[in-house]
Amino acid sequence: MHLPINHRLAGFYRFLAGLVGFYILIFGIVGAVLTWGDPLFDEDGATALGLLTNLAFALLSIVVGAIVVLGALRGGNAAHYLNMYGGGVFWLAGLAMLVLLQTDANLLNFQVSTCIVSFLIGTVLVLAGLYGRRGTKEEEEAEDVFRHSGRGPIAGKVTTKHDVIHAHPGVEHKEQ
Repeated sequence: MHLPINHRLAGFYRFLAGLVGFYILIFGIVGAVLTWGDPLFDEDGATALGLLTNLAFALLSIVVGAIVVLGALRGGNAAHYLNMYGGGVFWLAGLAMLVLLQTDANLLNFQVSTCIVSFLIGTVLVLAGLYGRRGTKEEEEAEDVFRHSGRGPIAGKVTTKHDVIHAHPGVEHKEQ
């Protein structure tokens, strides 16, 4: 996987991930306050920050929001992986709940707008993960050389600790 290392906008994307995590946390807290005492998977229609919720969804949101905020505060490669995979989980959850909307399996009381918000949160987290990778100065330079090498004179002559940098590995070209 060739993602930028030490990207100059990594702090901005980390800030966005923190905002998203804070939104999820606040949504969960407001939802828990509004639904406290209701059955865990109630479909009564309590609304928190414009989205339907129930106690189970609110408690899950508190846990997930706290994890995302802590990841954004900590930063580093742990946050990079947390955001990449966490964003994918939000995408999959939105898609799965979209399929289950009109069934008894809609345990978290989702509606279409909740699925859309899940897709948006997933997108922001994946973007934060794409640009949040950290590494040494040497790794950053090697990745930069790889991304800009193409088939030029440097291709195949610069190595990283894992492989030879080449834009199209395994493909023979007339210039070689």
